Amino acid sequence: MMPATEFLGHATTLALVLQAAALLLSVVRIIIGPSLADRVLALDLLTVVALGIVCIIAIRTGLMLYLDIAIALGLLGFLATIALARYLLTRRKAKVMPVMQGEGER
Repeated sequence: MMPATEFLGHATTLALVLQAAALLLSVVRIIIGPSLADRVLALDLLTVVALGIVCIIAIRTGLMLYLDIAIALGLLGFLATIALARYLLTRRKAKVMPVMQGEGER
């Protein structure tokens, strides 16, 4: 039977490998797009994956200081997603408004 510390070491190693694969795939999605909304969603995924990596490192090392870093990273990722979504809405309104104003002049 495998000791608990050895099992935890293997489990966290596997989790880090899977998180690294998810990180790579989200970077690919950011690069190839195709739309800005896809890139924003991939950026949000990138922050969530980074949050997961920090939490796995906290479990692996036993240092709970990493959890404070994870909380700050989660808050920063949330605020960035909100800001980018607001930018997308503003950009969409800017495209629609000239069309609507042009119809009223006829």
